[in-house]
Amino acid sequence: MTNNDDSRTLVLDIDTNDLQELSEYLDVLSSSTRLKILKVIERRPKDVRQISSEIETSYENTKKHLDKLLSIGVVRKEAGLSRPTAKGIHPVWKYSLVPGGLEAITRSLGLFANLKLTLTDAVLAEKLAGVRETLSGEFAGQPPAFILLGGAEDGRIFPLGHDSVAVGRADPSVPGRAEREIVLSEEYAAVTRVSRPHARLTRRDGAWFIEDCGSTGGTFVNSAPLDRGARRELHDGDLIELAKGAPGATLVFVVPGGVPPSDAA
Repeated sequence: MTNNDDSRTLVLDIDTNDLQELSEYLDVLSSSTRLKILKVIERRPKDVRQISSEIETSYENTKKHLDKLLSIGVVRKEAGLSRPTAKGIHPVWKYSLVPGGLEAITRSLGLFANLKLTLTDAVLAEKLAGVRETLSGEFAGQPPAFILLGGAEDGRIFPLGHDSVAVGRADPSVPGRAEREIVLSEEYAAVTRVSRPHARLTRRDGAWFIEDCGSTGGTFVNSAPLDRGARRELHDGDLIELAKGAPGATLVFVVPGGVPPSDAA
C-alpha cells in the first residue's frame, strides 16, 4: 500500500538578507556563458585564453565572468604554466572548479527551492526555477541525490547511481562500503544499521520509491510515517526522516533541475 499523503514541510521566516544573497547568487548563475565556463573547467584547470577560446568570447569578457564565479566561491585560481609558444612558457592563472563545486551549487539551489522556503518575491522564485533548469541542461546526466541535513555530516551528498540502494548506519563489524549503499556515521544513532537496512530506495520506470525495512525508529516522508514494506514515490524536494529527533537523520531528495510537485503544471 502506498502512502499518498501530500503534506509538505514548510520552513518559514526567511531573513531578508538571505533573500538578497540568494538573488545575487542567482544573478551570477543565471548567465549561460558562466555555466559554459563551469563545464569547460569541470575536469581540469585552464587559463583565461584557453577558456575564452573554447566558449568563443573575448579574453576581457571571459575574465569578467570568471571574477563573478570567484565571488560566489565555486571557482578557484592557482598559478600554473602556459602552453609552449614561440616566446616560451610563462606563468599564468589557471581556473578550476572548487572540489565539490557543482554539488555545492545543486545543494544550495535545491535547499532554497525544495524545502519550500516562502519566497514571496515571485520574480526571485521564477529566477530560482530558471537557474535550476538551465544548470540541469548544461550538466545533463547528474543523478538524483540525497542531501543530509544536520549532525556531524551536514551537507553530505549521496548521488543515486543504482536501481536499488540500501540506507542505514555504518556497521563496525562489516569492512568497507558497498557502492549500492547510503551509509551514515554513528552520530545518527537512531538509524538502523545498513546490514539490516533502515530503508531501501528503488528506481522503477524512471521514478524513485522509498520503503521502510522494519526499522526501530521508523521512516517518515514529509512527516508522514511509512508502514513497514509500503513503498512511497519520491518527488523533488521531499523531506525524509530516518527516525525522529536528534539521533535520527534527515535527508532531502533532490532532482537536479526538477520542479517540486506543488509548482508543477
